[in-house]
Amino acid sequence: MKRVKKESISVNMNSIKFILNKKAVSIDLSQGPYGPTTTVLEYLRSQPHLKGVKEGCAEGDCGACTLVLGELQPNGEVCYRNFDSCLVFLPMLHGKELITVEGIGDSSCLHPVQQAMVDTDGSQCGYCTPGFIMSMYYLYNKNQKATKEDIKDCLTGNLCRCTGYRSIMAAAEQSCVQEKIEHNSLSSQSKELLESMEIIDLAIDTNQQSYYQPRSLDSALSLLASKPNAQIVNGATDLGLAVTKQKALLESLIDISCIAKLKEIDIKKEGVEYGAGVNLEDLRLHCADYFPALQAMLNVFGSRQIRYLGTLGGNIASASPIGDMPPVLMAYEAVYTLVSQSGERKVDSREFVTGYRQTLMKENELIKSIFIPFPKENHHLKSYKISKRKDLDISTVSAGFQLKLKEGLVEDIALVYGGMAAQTKRADNAEAHLRNKAWTRTNVEEAMSLLSKDFTPISDARSGEEGRKLMARNLLLKFWNETQYE
Repeated sequence: MKRVKKESISVNMNSIKFILNKKAVSIDLSQGPYGPTTTVLEYLRSQPHLKGVKEGCAEGDCGACTLVLGELQPNGEVCYRNFDSCLVFLPMLHGKELITVEGIGDSSCLHPVQQAMVDTDGSQCGYCTPGFIMSMYYLYNKNQKATKEDIKDCLTGNLCRCTGYRSIMAAAEQSCVQEKIEHNSLSSQSKELLESMEIIDLAIDTNQQSYYQPRSLDSALSLLASKPNAQIVNGATDLGLAVTKQKALLESLIDISCIAKLKEIDIKKEGVEYGAGVNLEDLRLHCADYFPALQAMLNVFGSRQIRYLGTLGGNIASASPIGDMPPVLMAYEAVYTLVSQSGERKVDSREFVTGYRQTLMKENELIKSIFIPFPKENHHLKSYKISKRKDLDISTVSAGFQLKLKEGLVEDIALVYGGMAAQTKRADNAEAHLRNKAWTRTNVEEAMSLLSKDFTPISDARSGEEGRKLMARNLLLKFWNETQYE
């Protein structure tokens, strides 16, 4: 095993610093009324002049709490993203820039996206409007012109119940489908503000909670070794719900969202190594030319606000039986690198999950990276997701399939399903039936009948047992049909 190098660490105690609407803010989280798991939404709603942000669902579905976050990158540029503030803990703002609807215009000079909403009658009751404005503001400030598809994807995470989307889409088209106006550029002033802040490791300790935010992998592993009961948080799309919905008190957290090493992407001869901290939106954009089946799954993963928070490593580590990433990663034969202070080790994605919410990870380990090999010639890969609605929904049944053909015969095949068992699982009997046989509809239909031996799914609010079995069979037939044209 490869040993991990140790280094000395400087730590800032209890106080976080960030930029809020062009002004520096410092908060001591050890003194109250705010704590380590106070959400950004809760904090802003407590401020007298920052109540434009709204709470709708408090679980990242409605977008009423959408804000824009700026973060200084290693190349010196400021990267902006829209996100759901109901899921983000206050310390996650440390060293970053937060922009609310109050910070983008005023009564005497509306921002172009605000003016467009007025011109197109895009607001009725107004409750959802600030969230839409912030998603449009994010899109407006991207370098390129927005296409209609860009607008649709950007607004997917924002819910409107009264006006309807036609006028809101028109507002976005009016304001965002144009050349970027230089005087509205965010980066120059923000860069100076962010560079002026000296940001080091963060440690917050209250009577009830502790929160650590290391800036290096070495620091994170040291913390994990000394605090094995601490929970790991990165995007907080999962743990955030424990706070907002279950009112859970998270006693000890290690926030690894600021570790640059975990966000690296390394293109190699044999494949691509993705850091576990790469967010799912950056992954979606990057993998398009390399792994189309992976991008197809990411295209229907949550919303842009959620994908900017969620990470590849987090989706894997949760070991959810309905997680969207594991089936397709297992189909691609991905390999995970796990790391601790003792060193690194490689784990096959197809062996990583051992049971319901159980994995091969040890308590002092993190997922460092995910290596996805490039598919070889005559390898066919597809991913599928069935849910009650196209966007912002949990999988009822998902699948990742890989087929290796040689002279018309099935040399090997992997049929990986999510939502069919207590863990992401391969269809062993169906696979065995298809190996070394011709890739024909007759053989595939015979394999479809064997899926009942491979899975005994549960009935729940999303589907009944028989419904899931039917979906699983039909996905295999769909895979056969689509591979006929490749």
